[in-house]
Amino acid sequence: MAKPSFSCSACGASFTKWSGRCEGCGDWNTISQDAGLSAGPAKKSLGAKRGRAVTLTDLASEEAPPPRAMSGIGELDRVLGGGLVPASAILVGGDPGIGKSTLLLQAVAAFARKGLKTLYVSGEEASAQVRMRARRLGLADAPVQLAAETNLRDILTTLEAEKPGLVIIDSIQTMWADNVDSAPGSVSQVRASAHELTTFAKRTGISVIMVGHVTKDGQIAGPRVVEHMVDTVLYFEGERGHQFRILRSVKNRFGAADEIGVFEMTGAGLAEVTNPSALFLSERGAPSPGSVVFAGIEGTRPVLVELQALVAPSPHSQPRRTVVGWDGGRLAMILAVLEARCGIPFAGLDVYLNVAGGLKISEPAADLAVAAALLSAREDRALPGDTVIFGEISLSGALRPASQTENRLKEAQKLGFTSAIAPAGGKTGTLEGLTMTRPTDLVGFVGEFFGAG
Repeated sequence: MAKPSFSCSACGASFTKWSGRCEGCGDWNTISQDAGLSAGPAKKSLGAKRGRAVTLTDLASEEAPPPRAMSGIGELDRVLGGGLVPASAILVGGDPGIGKSTLLLQAVAAFARKGLKTLYVSGEEASAQVRMRARRLGLADAPVQLAAETNLRDILTTLEAEKPGLVIIDSIQTMWADNVDSAPGSVSQVRASAHELTTFAKRTGISVIMVGHVTKDGQIAGPRVVEHMVDTVLYFEGERGHQFRILRSVKNRFGAADEIGVFEMTGAGLAEVTNPSALFLSERGAPSPGSVVFAGIEGTRPVLVELQALVAPSPHSQPRRTVVGWDGGRLAMILAVLEARCGIPFAGLDVYLNVAGGLKISEPAADLAVAAALLSAREDRALPGDTVIFGEISLSGALRPASQTENRLKEAQKLGFTSAIAPAGGKTGTLEGLTMTRPTDLVGFVGEFFGAG
């Protein structure tokens, strides 16, 4: 008899015995016993029976790739890699209330108006509630078919009969497969439902977009194997205090990963932002200490964003290090390099760093901009407002050039910036009207702009 296995419903971690607290995510009372994938007999080996031969093709075949379906929403098509690929399975995650259902309802209406047969299946709302939301968004006239159902067998039967080009499943955690002996939302149910829908998409050529709930850590709830099943994983993120929303691709078999699409939340739904750099800098006032503009790259798109730093004497024995929108560990590294290589201590000082607009930055090219913001705040000296900064800092204090330097500088020049600070060595091209400063190490940068080091 097979030994029982247990899984955490929050993070999907597996255990051999039950415990009250999950060692993977730290949640309490989330571990339950896994049921078999079917109520039938125990699994047996395939045996000696021979299967059928699988059709083989070579890479040099002349088959044309399937045409992509365009929604007309430029930011969405960009994140998908240039449009919707037939027979693709897409997983969309995001915090509750961030706008996932609104985005997908607008997307499915846009695809339907372009001539693609679409179906919206809601497991969380009644059809009347979805229609009410569509009327508020001005989408009531879109030829979208609606269904409110959670039984996966009934949904697949309907899809076989209707044969739409695109189906939205909102959400995968509410789906219930009757061949799995566990409650909806459990690890077994989510895994089985995602597998059935992905297999159905590949077999029939129907594109499937599944909405996934996220945990308190921001990861899609359920087993991580679900993210490996699908072709594309998108995260819809943003701060509730800002009107900006970022649709970020973290996995895409048909396009660039780490691509972003920027939307603005309005009373009539989500509006796409074609020039996010101008929007992120729109609320930036006169130059002030601690404020610098970083020229970053998100996917294939250059994005300019303001970094804000505040350095103040700490009343506590342990100074605070607070970061919003950047990696806290990397901030600690920058502070250590400034102290060890440049002789600028931050002991006894509280340090706060914020990425304006709710954007999250992960690339190391922001190191030099962060260091400049920290020094500007510490010395109470503002950098010129028409200057952009980017570059990576090594532990030795040397500056390394960032990738796509020319694209960053072109975006800065397009928005009216006249000077840039970037490490030596990057390819800049010929940019007229843009003054370049090319320090080779952090000590030289500090000495030139702050007179100390």
